[in-house]
Amino acid sequence: MFSLFKKKPRPANSLEGIGCDLHSHLIPGIDDGSPDLETSMKLIRGLIDLGYRKLITTPHVNSDHFKNTPEIILGGRDRVIAELRRQGVAVEFGAAAEYLMDDGFTDKVARSGPFVSGPGGSPAFLPLKDNLLLVELSFVVPAINLKQILFDLQLKGYQPVLAHPERYLYFAGNKGWYDQLRESGCFFQLNLLSFTGHYGREVRALAEYLVKKRYVDFLGTDLHHPGHLHLLRHSPAIYKAVQQILDLGLLKNPWL
Repeated sequence: MFSLFKKKPRPANSLEGIGCDLHSHLIPGIDDGSPDLETSMKLIRGLIDLGYRKLITTPHVNSDHFKNTPEIILGGRDRVIAELRRQGVAVEFGAAAEYLMDDGFTDKVARSGPFVSGPGGSPAFLPLKDNLLLVELSFVVPAINLKQILFDLQLKGYQPVLAHPERYLYFAGNKGWYDQLRESGCFFQLNLLSFTGHYGREVRALAEYLVKKRYVDFLGTDLHHPGHLHLLRHSPAIYKAVQQILDLGLLKNPWL
């Protein structure tokens, strides 16, 4: 009779324990993610099926290829929200951005005023929530003045969240960089797909290393296309890693 009061087990392929996905590319036609609204809806429905209750999509912003502005991103967000309502799809949908820490970004940080909270947010950047700003590095070489960029960002009132630190393979030869970034006040967001080997064995090894170090604050899908969704649905390694991270009590996604 006591079995009636046991907590219902979570499905083996559910990500509901994460609650909110804070890294994806679901606004159609503005970066290398979803090409059209139909694909966006399929991807969103797929994430809902996996257990997500809230989505914060994060288009790329960089100086060379994706010169997205807050106006472009928020306009795309509103278009997606309108289609979700039209189709009766129940999910909380928001938008921020994934900022490459290139010269254009550092110039913008230098020119911007301090973070502005409340309605309207910051005039310069689109945070995930409050002052949380998703940033990424080049996959080729790290920024020479990385610590200074992070320091300047925090002086303006932002909390940097480094996207997929496990994918920067130049850190593999000197993992002390991770310690220094944590000491600099950086949160880490790992990609779920990294645990599958999708980006390579070395990336997977670095993801597992960061979990062992307890250097995990957020998990993201970094969802770009249906192939990624297929991996999210059918990769046991993801669910094993998610359960381990949830058991460690590290995850901040539920705050969002």
